[in-house]
Amino acid sequence: MATRCRYPAMGDPRPPMVIFAGQSHPAIAEDIAGHVGVKLGDILVHNLTSTETEVKLQESIRGKEVYIIQSGSKKVNNDVFEMLTMVYACKTSSARKIVAVIPYLPYSKQCRMRRRACITSKLIAKMMCNAGINHLITMDLHQREIHGFFDCSVDNLRSSPFLLQYILDNITNYRECVMVAKNPSSTRRVSSYAERLRVNFAVIHGELKEEREIDGRTSPPPTPLIGGNSGILPVVTPATFACSFPTPIPPYQQKIKPSLSLVGSVKDKIAILLDDIIDDVEPWCLLAGFLKEQGALKVYAMATHGILSGNALQIINSSPSLDQVIITNTVPLSDGLALCPKIHVVDVSKMFAEAIRRIHNGESMSALFTNITQD
Repeated sequence: MATRCRYPAMGDPRPPMVIFAGQSHPAIAEDIAGHVGVKLGDILVHNLTSTETEVKLQESIRGKEVYIIQSGSKKVNNDVFEMLTMVYACKTSSARKIVAVIPYLPYSKQCRMRRRACITSKLIAKMMCNAGINHLITMDLHQREIHGFFDCSVDNLRSSPFLLQYILDNITNYRECVMVAKNPSSTRRVSSYAERLRVNFAVIHGELKEEREIDGRTSPPPTPLIGGNSGILPVVTPATFACSFPTPIPPYQQKIKPSLSLVGSVKDKIAILLDDIIDDVEPWCLLAGFLKEQGALKVYAMATHGILSGNALQIINSSPSLDQVIITNTVPLSDGLALCPKIHVVDVSKMFAEAIRRIHNGESMSALFTNITQD
């Protein structure tokens, strides 16, 4: 099907623009293109019988500014390689500029060195830059440090204006809400929401259940605790080294997280659990039950990226503690979403469309990062 792109007027120094969409999330691509005021470009992306990805451009993009919309989904590895193939196809077809629009960046949670795991998000960033992207537009990265993994400019958009507006429009007594952080590392995000809503916030500390993992890095193996879980520090024998030291190297004390506790109060309040990603929903349901035990009237779960892996919809529907789940449409949603009335989806396509418009027109992006205010 023939498509039209926006061409600049005579004397306009801007290059013509074209927007391509991958297979991962065509719905948000259509919405973004509609808000920008252009039709999606003509591109053929499909999998061969050998499961290889093939990309064919059906129109010339020489000298054009290309925007490729491809989000992460449950077929994450296929989505990543499909994005790389599309970018490289545009690069070899002499595109003037290639902007990757990735609402949910895959592998963003693997951005730190944990035990012997690698920093996979850096690998993804290097692959995208080597493929040919010049600019990245995404939303709510798991950690800000991911910016430094890319050798190109990055615009990390915020979903907070849309989520805050949802609270204002759909929770009549939102002043009685309490924003709750799932763990201490989420405190900064949660306190930012609480300050904009002029409400209190609370923090959950500890673990739902004790899980002691042995990764094999200690040699000899650590000695068991004296007195079980009574809080007594373990007796650790100093490690033996080939070199002799005047004094032995002090051993690391084993870190044991306390049992679940709440810093703050949710009694007779509406508790809103906040995080950037909802993947495995079982911990969310358990935390919702814990907040109900602490006196919360209702418990809502709110996040930007709703991956909802496995049988998440059935777990949410059957949970008596979790009253509502609010997510955005950065990730393609399951076909059975209509069967789960507890899930509410907030559209954020306008934010990406405005970012594309500003980048294409050479305008400042600072307006998209301005904090919204409440009277």
